[in-house]
Amino acid sequence: MTEQRRLSRDEITGAIASALEPLDYVHAMWEGGAVANDRADEWSDIDICVDADDDRVKEVFPVVERAVEALAPIELKYDVLAPTLGEYVQAFYRLDGAGKFMLIDFAVFKHSAEDKLLEPEVHGNAIFHFNKNGAVEVPHLDPEKHLAAIKIALERSRRKCEMFAPFVEKEMLRGDHLRALGLYQRMVLAALVEALRIQHKPEHYDFGVSYTRYHLPEDIVRRLKDLYFVSGDDDLAEKYKRALAWYDQACREVDFEKVERHLRQAHSGGNS
Repeated sequence: MTEQRRLSRDEITGAIASALEPLDYVHAMWEGGAVANDRADEWSDIDICVDADDDRVKEVFPVVERAVEALAPIELKYDVLAPTLGEYVQAFYRLDGAGKFMLIDFAVFKHSAEDKLLEPEVHGNAIFHFNKNGAVEVPHLDPEKHLAAIKIALERSRRKCEMFAPFVEKEMLRGDHLRALGLYQRMVLAALVEALRIQHKPEHYDFGVSYTRYHLPEDIVRRLKDLYFVSGDDDLAEKYKRALAWYDQACREVDFEKVERHLRQAHSGGNS
């Protein structure tokens, strides 16, 4: 029996671009993610973004689905719930013959959307397949605006952690260690990662644990990994205390003047 040939990234992106470029209500298409950050490998998915007329965003999806189904059947589709601001619509596709990792992460932005996740300092250098008459401009990180957002995020994070971190202890006292583990990850570790990002990679302060091996120093990643991997009830109790102490230290060590200098350097590099 002949083994099915694997579809390539170029085949998939080429088919989508060919289907969308002739449409007058579609203005641009670009790739982000691993490709934009020069990190694509055999496990990378395909991050495709499109700019379309506000009132025709949903019309783009059937066009894309017909284009990829001409290559291979769609095995699975997952529709992402609309973001709060409603500036884009997103869906994931898995194609027969593309493998379980090479999903198509497909987002269609309203043409009027202010933020299309294009700042190169934050999201990498988008690869445009087409950009009709320069319809989509690539903005750069605004250091002052980003710093203001970081200050708000850190203050909210500190209040949230102070308020809800004790719930980890509460659930351990109740003997509900599974709930305690979930709270430990969401309330303590998530706050710790954000504070460490603010110190070391503030342009990516809100990326959570994604790409920590690229964004944070190796020794810090090792320490975080140790805190995330919990072996039992006693280990959770001990690591909870260590994580809280580290978080308190990380918050105290945030130097906003240093953060601002970092953001301005990132901005200058992005504009070079």
